Amino acid sequence: MSSDVSRTSAAAAARDETAVSRFVERFASTLAQAGFPPMAARVFVALLAADSGSLTSAELSEQLRISSAAVSGAVRFLIQVNVVLREREPGSRRDVYRVYEHVWQEVLTRRMQILDFWKESLRAGIDAVGPATPAGRRLSETLDFFTFLDQEVPEMMARWRERQSGGAGR
Repeated sequence: MSSDVSRTSAAAAARDETAVSRFVERFASTLAQAGFPPMAARVFVALLAADSGSLTSAELSEQLRISSAAVSGAVRFLIQVNVVLREREPGSRRDVYRVYEHVWQEVLTRRMQILDFWKESLRAGIDAVGPATPAGRRLSETLDFFTFLDQEVPEMMARWRERQSGGAGR
């Protein structure tokens, strides 16, 4: 245990908080450009960059220099989209916000489940506009693409899990 503490202390001492802060802002900006709400992106990246993967509201407020209300709104969004969870700090009344393990794989898996709903809607749209119309052909192409993803992503995820376990590509 003593060596674990010294390793953690050494890692923390080697951490350049200014560089971490720049990374958080840069990656959050990238996520915001992709459609993530900006404050939620900042909170999410701060959690990703935390060694523990978790921070309290006060820690997020201090690190990001934002109000607790801003943290609360960002966390509410992140919980809603299932990338962060709220936990109670043992023996305390404080909440801790934690990024899910394997967060990107979980996000992709959930998005793939949404494709089923989209495909149903597209089929109804194709029936409504007619499959031979220009709109019907566009909707059919979209349906074909989503069907392709449905077939390919599970295989890709299996390869990823194998790679993560040390099987292939290492």
